[in-house]
Amino acid sequence: MIVIAAPSNLGLRPLRPGHEPGTWRAPAALFEAGLLDAVGAGVPVVMPRPSWKPGPDPGTRLRNGLAMRDFNLALADHVAAAGARGEFAFVVGGDCSILLGALAGARRRGPLALVHVDGHSDFRHPGNYDPDSMPGAVAGMDLALATGRGEALMTDWPGVETPLVRDRDVVQIGERDGRRPDFAWADVNDTDFERIDVFTANEIGPRAVLERARQRLDKRFWIHLDVDVLDEAVMPAVDSPGAPGIAPDDLVAILSGLVSDPRCTGMTVTVFDPDLDPDGRHARTLVGLLGRLPFGR
Repeated sequence: MIVIAAPSNLGLRPLRPGHEPGTWRAPAALFEAGLLDAVGAGVPVVMPRPSWKPGPDPGTRLRNGLAMRDFNLALADHVAAAGARGEFAFVVGGDCSILLGALAGARRRGPLALVHVDGHSDFRHPGNYDPDSMPGAVAGMDLALATGRGEALMTDWPGVETPLVRDRDVVQIGERDGRRPDFAWADVNDTDFERIDVFTANEIGPRAVLERARQRLDKRFWIHLDVDVLDEAVMPAVDSPGAPGIAPDDLVAILSGLVSDPRCTGMTVTVFDPDLDPDGRHARTLVGLLGRLPFGR
């Protein structure tokens, strides 16, 4: 396994005037909390922090769009190199926009499926909101972009066909908003994703969640873990906390069953914000959870 630190906050909008999201600090905070020892990793690849600004770049309606493209191209090279060496790529972010670069790199070795474990659908795209009304924040759009919906700046990547992942190759686990009457991205229900929302996941249990995921997965796959899939009582150090969530033990069981599958080629971990964790206890919680996963063990 190789750990790749991707300290990006490019896909997030400010939560208030003058605010800069703190997710770029996550890799360093998790390393300080013992992540590398916990997962049995050696010296990590540490990417340089990109420069964030609150608005879109010229020629794109995406916040930090050009910088995000460059950062993800560099990340894709790191992930592709890890794959060429036969290494599991464990990418520690950062916000959810890093999923696109990770998939672009992994896709260079052929078609790929995606297990998207997230408290949100991340399915905002020009078909379900007015992009002229506000700049797009890619951290809420990553699954839409990965499946080819949205600006070509973040859907089309060199050396691979668009989309990065076909709808039928997506398993989405843990989303909590889709049953609300005011759900903004209801067209996600019209896709061919295998959707297991948090209510179903908690009702049927981790073993049944794994069985449903495995029935859909028929090729190499990538895991995306947005830590806001945990209940806000367990993990409040994210920019969009919520409830209910998947219980930590259940999440470990689900992820362990996926990570131990020889077809699993890599994993992204995103959205932990150390600025919301001044004493470091939530970093230690997350490190403890990730340290229970069987990465090559």
